[in-house]
Amino acid sequence: MINNLIDEIREYGIKNDVPIMSVESIETITKIIKDNNIHSILEIGTAIAYSTICLASIDGINKITSIERDNDRFEIAKSNVKKSKLNNIELIHDDALNTVINDMYDLIIIDAAKSQNKRFLDKYKSNLNENGIIIVDNLDFHGYVGKSSEIKSRNLRQMVRKIEKFLDYLNTQEEFSVEYLEVGDRMCLLKNQKSN
Repeated sequence: MINNLIDEIREYGIKNDVPIMSVESIETITKIIKDNNIHSILEIGTAIAYSTICLASIDGINKITSIERDNDRFEIAKSNVKKSKLNNIELIHDDALNTVINDMYDLIIIDAAKSQNKRFLDKYKSNLNENGIIIVDNLDFHGYVGKSSEIKSRNLRQMVRKIEKFLDYLNTQEEFSVEYLEVGDRMCLLKNQKSN
C-alpha cells in the first residue's frame, strides 16, 4: 500500500517537473539511516513529500520534521502524508530560514534552495545530535557545478557560483568531516569532528 503511494508520488513528480530525490539517493540515505542507528530526521525542503514518506516508512524512524515554503507543493505534501497514514511525520509550512526548531535530530537533510545551503547549515547545525549526520543533496546541480564561467543565464550562473562557494567552504572548514557520495546529483555527508 505505502509502496504504491510512493510510486504514484514519484511518477507525479517526474511528470510535473517537481525536484524529487532519485531512487538511488533514497536507497543510499536508507542505508545510512540503518548503518548509523538513526531515529529522527529534520528535512529542509519537503517538495511533495516523496523523500519524506520514503524515509518515514523505514523501521525505527520515530520522527521526521519536514519544512516546505511553497504553497502548492505544501498542500500536495499534506495530502500525500495523509494518504500515507504515517503518524511520525510533522510538516511545517514556512521558509526554513525563518522557522524556529528546538528539537534535536540524528539526521538533517538539506535539500531546498541550493543558493542557501550555507545559511541552512549555519542555522540548523545546532539541532544535530552529537553523533548525528548532515546530508546536503544536489551538489553537482545537473553537471553545472565547476563550469559556472560557461553558463550564459545570469540567474543560473549566480546560483551555481553560490554552490561552488559552498563547496569551497566545506573543503576548508574544520568543524565537520566531509564525505562526498557520487549518487543522484551528488551529495555530501557531514559529521561533527568532535564525535569522530
